[in-house]
Amino acid sequence: MSRALGSMVATAAFGLVLLGACGGTAPPKAAESASAAPAVASVSSAPVAPPAVTLDISATPLASGSGSGSGSGSGSGGDAGATETGKGPEKPSRITARHVLIQYMGAQSAGPSIVRTKEQALAVAQEVLRRAKAGDDFARLAVEFSDEPNAGSRGGSLGRFGHGQMVHEFEDAAFALSVGQISGIVETPFGFHVILRTE
Repeated sequence: MSRALGSMVATAAFGLVLLGACGGTAPPKAAESASAAPAVASVSSAPVAPPAVTLDISATPLASGSGSGSGSGSGSGGDAGATETGKGPEKPSRITARHVLIQYMGAQSAGPSIVRTKEQALAVAQEVLRRAKAGDDFARLAVEFSDEPNAGSRGGSLGRFGHGQMVHEFEDAAFALSVGQISGIVETPFGFHVILRTE
């Protein structure tokens, strides 16, 4: 199978695992590519394809909220622009994002190669956040740091996703960001995420 198709299948399987962890339902069909931004929340989904690849990371982290971490930079609201009634910014129904997932021993779906402690994982996530906010290329940070399977080949992209496709902590953080904004550190059962909203 081609590298691109393998990446799509892995991404789709990851999204389905996340949905299962949250009790959600699978996305209708294939999703579009996107990116993610940092915050302390949870993440999930991507294009839906036959789950030919079983990912141990049950879809991009979805899970418990706050937790520890440097919560700097959490965004304010969805898309720019007022609604027709002039009551404030309109909330998008679907967005695209990239994320970097840093796991620790004992985190949900963490493989046997993940041997860092939760405190060590948080320190790595803080470094990722610092570098992202300093202007480092987010896709390169995903290649260098993300523990999500196949994240490097996608530059951490989660594709386009809507409400209910990610764990609620991740979803809340991602949808609160403005386009181009980077979240703070978002904690889910899968570990720590830094999210970049791309669309």
